[in-house]
Amino acid sequence: MSDLLGIGYSGLKAYSRALSTIGDNIANAQTPGYARRRLDMMEAASGSDSVFYRGNVNPGGVEIRGINRSVDAWLIEDSRISGGDSERSATRLGWLDKVEGALGDDANGIKTGLTKLFTTADQLTADPSNQTLRSQFLQAADDIASGFRTVAGQLGKMADGVEGAASSSVDQFNANLNALEQINIGLRKARPGSTNEASLLDERDRLLDKLSSQAGVSPTFDNNGAVTLRASGSGDLLVGGGAVNPIAVTAAADGRLSYSIGGAPLAISTGSLAGLSEAANHVADQRASLDTMATQFASQLNAAHQAGTDANGNPGAPLFTGTSAATLTAAPLTPDRVAAANASGSNGNMLALGAMRGANDPEARWSGHLASQAQTTASARAQDAAAATRADASAAARDGVSEVDLDKEAAELMRFQQAYQAAARTLQVARETMQTLLSSI
Repeated sequence: MSDLLGIGYSGLKAYSRALSTIGDNIANAQTPGYARRRLDMMEAASGSDSVFYRGNVNPGGVEIRGINRSVDAWLIEDSRISGGDSERSATRLGWLDKVEGALGDDANGIKTGLTKLFTTADQLTADPSNQTLRSQFLQAADDIASGFRTVAGQLGKMADGVEGAASSSVDQFNANLNALEQINIGLRKARPGSTNEASLLDERDRLLDKLSSQAGVSPTFDNNGAVTLRASGSGDLLVGGGAVNPIAVTAAADGRLSYSIGGAPLAISTGSLAGLSEAANHVADQRASLDTMATQFASQLNAAHQAGTDANGNPGAPLFTGTSAATLTAAPLTPDRVAAANASGSNGNMLALGAMRGANDPEARWSGHLASQAQTTASARAQDAAAATRADASAAARDGVSEVDLDKEAAELMRFQQAYQAAARTLQVARETMQTLLSSI
């Protein structure tokens, strides 16, 4: 005869554990990285059964096999890959937006200054001796030089900002590597199917999500769930065999970033660290282009101004000094030293200056540079939108398997409450039966 007390006890134990598991699910429904858990149960072998043979009708209670997490390894990996791509594009776009803002006329006034310079030159052709217009001409030159210095300063600060962000991200990345190794140690000691093991696996996946969002990583798992982590592409070992190999970042003189591991170069093509590297390259390119434009601009306008003569008949002096955008400065000239005249007349040099306007004049080149930056930013914004959509879709597919559905948990809660009550009733019936049998003796 089956042991009713044993059957009832096993039911109480199993369904109590199941209710506790559902309680954990409900409590962590909004916890990032938490994977829904379920208790795996099976029919217990009765006295006349074995693990190889079970009778058709001979109940023996219920056994707890352990806690299972609702996860799909393929969906998790896909979510990490798409998430890393999204972080890369979002990080890059953030800095490109800042560069576009720094180059914009509202931030530096270069475009307005160039327009004012040529407009004032046109006005001087009609009234070359006008002291007010001459002063305005020199003020426009000073505004342009000041604008170039402003942009150079802002781009320099951006380069420092990108370097600082990369250094901070690398420190966090290395801290996550160390934390992952501690999780590995815990997983090797955890009892299979235990709540502790499930919690460690959740934390392991959270750390892998963070690491994947920072850089490309490739994990493999042993039978305990402990992870060996390598850098994607290069295959460099990051975590494994009880060792942690941190990465490092170095900034060149122009702000470009390079990553390394153990002193050897490390190529990172995804995640926020890749986005920071691309942003650093873009800022460095913009700084170099700005210096080139400032030098060409000063050289072109200096040559044009020196081709004329001032109000005192002296040769025109350079309008600008400096060898880079950061050092570009308007020469301290008085209104009388504006070279408005040339051999053809008192306004000849201003006419020649106005004739510079065209496809290759400073004003057009600066407008073209702004348009190129705007196009680059727009392209980055479109890439970011596509990557974000892809990441959201992958995350939704992953959550469809792993996330907690409160309606489903409520239904399961009622089911196991009733099962618990049935197990308790089994114990009560067994006790009453034994009391009846004993009282009849």
